[in-house]
Amino acid sequence: MMRKMAKRVAAGVGLLAMSARQSVWAALPTPVAPSTAPAAGDWIGLIKGYIKDGGLVLGLAIAVLGFVWVAYLGFAKFNEARQGKAEWAEVGVLGIVGAVVLIFASYLLTEAAGVI
Repeated sequence: MMRKMAKRVAAGVGLLAMSARQSVWAALPTPVAPSTAPAAGDWIGLIKGYIKDGGLVLGLAIAVLGFVWVAYLGFAKFNEARQGKAEWAEVGVLGIVGAVVLIFASYLLTEAAGVI
């Protein structure tokens, strides 16, 4: 039992001595600057840039959810029309209105990217 403990202590002391001799630095990548590219040392500009990029990503995520929702409704209405619960004209109207809504959402996203 004492030998196991002595081996553990010796291993710990050896690792400590090795780590004290060598400098251990991680080779981390540099962070990506925001799209506004603030001047060096401008922390407020950097934070504003990251908030802007985060807002754009959030807007894109909401738009993707809108696209998925319109697609889901289209498939559901198509399935209802195949089963005879809905008319095919409803599927066509949903397709046209869904396309208009998605085009409008894309337009709003591009305008918001310019404003933010």
